[in-house]
Amino acid sequence: MKIEGGFCPRFHKAVELIGRRWTGAIIRVLLSGPARFTELAAAVPGLSDRLLSERLRELEDEAIVERVDTGGHEAYALTKKGRELTPVLDSLGQWAERWIAFEPATRSASRRAS
Repeated sequence: MKIEGGFCPRFHKAVELIGRRWTGAIIRVLLSGPARFTELAAAVPGLSDRLLSERLRELEDEAIVERVDTGGHEAYALTKKGRELTPVLDSLGQWAERWIAFEPATRSASRRAS
């Protein structure tokens, strides 16, 4: 459903899903291949186990991520639907490199404290 110049419910749902805190980072990690829970947690600094579990459940519910067996260990992998996000995330990353100013965590944290 495409609505010229107006609100599109599908687009809105997609942006809300991918734009949730940490979701894009989780998907970016999984673009490299399946990863175990602990590997995902280590790859995304600041992401709590509780929130990682919640986001993975949401992505599984949307059939973007699935659980797979990687030689006796359970891991998470992108489905075909999830892998089709590759050009979207690549484009967003390129846009961010051009337009989003980088602020080291210490600088932005000290700004909030003052």
